[in-house]
Amino acid sequence: MADFLGDKGDEHPRRSAEWILSAATGLTRTEIYAYHDRPLTPAERIEVREALKGRANGLPLQYLSGEMPFRRIVLKVERGVFIPRPETEVLVEEGLEFLAKEGVADPVVLDLCTGSGCIACSVAREHSDARVWAVDLSPDAVRVATANAERLGVGDRVTVLLGDLTGPLPPELKGQVDLILANPPYVPTADMAALPREILDYEPPLALDGGDDGLAVADRIVSEAVQWLRPGGLLAMELDENKVQDAARTMDIWLDGSRIRSDLTGRDRFAVGVRR
Repeated sequence: MADFLGDKGDEHPRRSAEWILSAATGLTRTEIYAYHDRPLTPAERIEVREALKGRANGLPLQYLSGEMPFRRIVLKVERGVFIPRPETEVLVEEGLEFLAKEGVADPVVLDLCTGSGCIACSVAREHSDARVWAVDLSPDAVRVATANAERLGVGDRVTVLLGDLTGPLPPELKGQVDLILANPPYVPTADMAALPREILDYEPPLALDGGDDGLAVADRIVSEAVQWLRPGGLLAMELDENKVQDAARTMDIWLDGSRIRSDLTGRDRFAVGVRR
């Protein structure tokens, strides 16, 4: 199985084979080796065969297994919904650190461009008093994020809405929001064609294409955030390392204390600012 995937250009064929077997059998990757002589059932063989075919064509492992670990939770993912990245865990950390420092009782949090709901669900799971509003333009994302919130036991505190950024939010939240987190689409349109095949062929363009300069959505978030944040409320966005400085300069127009935070590999990836 690994040899087949390697011949098809998979950079990590053994890992891919483990994911495929785990998804088909329900065994953990450790159990796969512990029960290596366990025969596959006919149904499992069919599932493995189809998964191998998909992976050979570049289908991301997360879509094959239907799930993605993120911080302290495991999210369900499917085609049509952006796959959470480890870098986004730092964005959640930034938000939780702010809430802890502020000591706000029952904080109100917005998660714009929620995708799978990874940010919203993580904040709600790790801050038991947080009330989170999550928004996305994609009906598929809204459906999956809602299901993730319910499955993770935070459906009573995470409200997922279909719409364009702050458009569908209740007006009474204006000026009352403590924290806005966003991982908007940030790939410049001209750079979309150069994305790896796994991303370009399978992940939703809506979650990737950030317009001519990659900041079309991010700039709107900054300008809209001013209406929704309370004085002293925080906006933090994940962006391309080549664009984050530009976003911080835009933040300077609307917000105070703009700064940049690095990801786990030391790349500048997060623009942060506070409403004056």
